[in-house]
Amino acid sequence: MTHVTAGPRLGIRANLGQFSLLVVVNALVGGVLGQERTVLPLLADQTYHLSGYTFLLTYVLAFGATKAAANYFAGTWSDRFGRKPVLLAGWLVAIPIPLMLIWAPSWGWIVAANVLLGINQGLTWSTTVIMKIDLAGPGRRGLAMGLNEAAGYLAVAFTAVTTGYLATDYGLRPAPFLLGAAYVALALGLSGLVVRETREHARLEAARHTSRSDGTDHNLHAELTNRQVFVQTSFREPALSAASQAGMVNNLNDGLAWGLFPILFAAAGLSVARIGVLAAVYPAVWGLSQLVTGPLSDRLGRKPFITAGMLVQAVALALVVSADTFAPWVVAAALLGVGTAMVYPTLLAAIGDVAHPAWRARAVGVYRLWRDGGFAIGAVLAGVIADLWGLRSAVWVVAGLTAVSGIVVALRMYETHSRANCPPTTRTRKEGPGTRARQAVPSVRL
Repeated sequence: MTHVTAGPRLGIRANLGQFSLLVVVNALVGGVLGQERTVLPLLADQTYHLSGYTFLLTYVLAFGATKAAANYFAGTWSDRFGRKPVLLAGWLVAIPIPLMLIWAPSWGWIVAANVLLGINQGLTWSTTVIMKIDLAGPGRRGLAMGLNEAAGYLAVAFTAVTTGYLATDYGLRPAPFLLGAAYVALALGLSGLVVRETREHARLEAARHTSRSDGTDHNLHAELTNRQVFVQTSFREPALSAASQAGMVNNLNDGLAWGLFPILFAAAGLSVARIGVLAAVYPAVWGLSQLVTGPLSDRLGRKPFITAGMLVQAVALALVVSADTFAPWVVAAALLGVGTAMVYPTLLAAIGDVAHPAWRARAVGVYRLWRDGGFAIGAVLAGVIADLWGLRSAVWVVAGLTAVSGIVVALRMYETHSRANCPPTTRTRKEGPGTRARQAVPSVRL
């Protein structure tokens, strides 16, 4: 008897096993990042005795610049070679990172480790995003991205608070970074042995892809060059370009929280354990809230969440700089997490709404290039301002930029998610017999 292998199917439920596995893998991606959140700024201050915020933030700059570039290549390589090889490459790069952080004899080793961390995060996180969008199909992208980002940032939060307690009990090195080494080993095994390629799911969606029936098909053409994808995502296409600038500003303030907040809290006399709690509250609220904001954007639309989220972040940053004790900082960290949760999965879902399946991976890569470039820009901007006018002045400036970014989204971005983006089976129940048939975009090779 001949056995016929079932072809790929779209939808989270249809791909629940692989989708759940990729959620776990992305949690490990977040854990590798989280090993640094609490401990590294304290290492810079207490072990390497760095003076000057700009120099201290060199590790954020190194991370942001390399992650931004890796995001771009993750998108182009995923289209060229497949998703799984890029994911595996990202985990292979991660192997030496915990060892370098443990044994670093100078700050230059820390910077070098963060170059590798940026490559690791860009390749692995981008690829898990692309793979989940492939599996989920067009109907539940918000939910898919909410689950993806929640897993990653809850792992960041768990690891940040855990490493804070490990550092309190056993010292800043090596105990906190041994946890990161365990994450890398587990993720490499899962990615190599259990994760399956998802590019065929994107090909299936491309073959089924239809233009919008509301007269505004923003998916452009199925075949675009890398340069055209970059220009459309960065500058020309209103929703894609608005999302790119919002993502960049979002990570600009995240880089500020990562690099300077622990120093601000330490200067107020907080213990390492309490600094670890504050470092964890922000990504924990961020991660959990995305389980709500992602699915809600599938029902209510992307633009309201993105606009309001940027403004909420601005308010939270203003509260951080206005306070000087633990309790209001907890409130500010939670508020910053809520604002970021409104923005983070929704921006990725908006990119998935607009970009054609044939070049969606590249569009995600370009968006994440700009988004994580915010780490590098934020490191330089916040460091220079903090050196010239003080730490709190840097936070005020970033709060203002975040508010302006929200206004740009309100003015430039259109709503990307509508009934026209829903699966055809959902739409047919609402369409009458006289509804004009939509014309399908020709299928393309990925």
